[in-house]
Amino acid sequence: METILTLFAITGAIAWLTILLLPWRPWSTREVLDVSSPSVDEDLSDITVLIPARNEADMLQTTLPALNAQGSGLHIIIVDDQSTDGTSEAACRAGGENLLTLPGKPPPSGWSGKLWALEQGRSHLSTSLALLLDADIEPLPGIIAELRRKMREKNVHLISLMAVLRMETFWERLLMPAFIYFFKLLYPFQLSNSSSSKVAAAAGGCILLETRVLDEIGGFNSVRGALIDDCALAKRVKSKGYKTWMGLSHSVRSLRPYNDMRAIVNMVARTAFTQLRYSTLLLILCTVIMLVSFGMPGIGIFLSPPSIRLLSAFCLTSMVLTYLPTLNFYRMSAWWALAMPLIASLYLAMTWTSAINHWLGQTSQWKGRTYQ
Repeated sequence: METILTLFAITGAIAWLTILLLPWRPWSTREVLDVSSPSVDEDLSDITVLIPARNEADMLQTTLPALNAQGSGLHIIIVDDQSTDGTSEAACRAGGENLLTLPGKPPPSGWSGKLWALEQGRSHLSTSLALLLDADIEPLPGIIAELRRKMREKNVHLISLMAVLRMETFWERLLMPAFIYFFKLLYPFQLSNSSSSKVAAAAGGCILLETRVLDEIGGFNSVRGALIDDCALAKRVKSKGYKTWMGLSHSVRSLRPYNDMRAIVNMVARTAFTQLRYSTLLLILCTVIMLVSFGMPGIGIFLSPPSIRLLSAFCLTSMVLTYLPTLNFYRMSAWWALAMPLIASLYLAMTWTSAINHWLGQTSQWKGRTYQ
């Protein structure tokens, strides 16, 4: 037994040493885009904001005024995806002069509701740039102009920002920063922002891209069945030889609340097994990696011999050091880093929940819709 524990401790230490030494530093927060000096005089007439909205009447009361404060000439298209809460009426009350509200049709077979709503709105695009924005995203003043500036500066064709997730309740504070942390480990921003098409990532809540590029890849039809549609879209764009860029931001906020553990479990479990390509082998591999990297150090620090305690201490220190940049970025207490073994265990349990749901034939659900 001691030999097995020692082997686990050595494997975990090697894994953390590798993460620390990777040249692209997936744990860092270097890729950032924020507004330094917002201006309301920006001409945004070359941008159309495309918002798919299903039962988002409450969210739009914040999102639309925030868009209207971005500058002049901004076009906004809202596709009301068969809402039952008066989404269209709420949009008309809160919208500006360049607002177009479209009634959405039921999604055809093989389409997700969000992508089908976006595709319906795409036919009404007449500007050179399209901003894909979730209805629960609040852009702070000046960020859309800053996105356009960054796109031109970097000479990229798709640019995306990871919105600040809500971190108010205990469960949000415990798990939401780690959601970003694990996302960056899976999709290192530096690799995603490189010219290589092997790694591609985007955050679906806020994506600015050239309309001609969207047309060239075949619109949203090219990713119509993807549950992780943002990364699929970025991969499709890069596969055509175009460039993408993704970063963190304080200037784009998610309004979506996750007040209890169940809400977060449902959010993660909806796509966790999809991330693993529905592969049992990858699920087992993921489980082993999580256990030796995050679980074993939390236990091994209390075990003998001293070699296991020493290796576990190195793993725990590495774990905390790599998580601190994310906590600092979101202005969270560093003490949350000590809970990382627990946090990782909870995310592993959510991944298994996703796999078990898939094996039992329980399809992904979102706002009353189920997806295969």
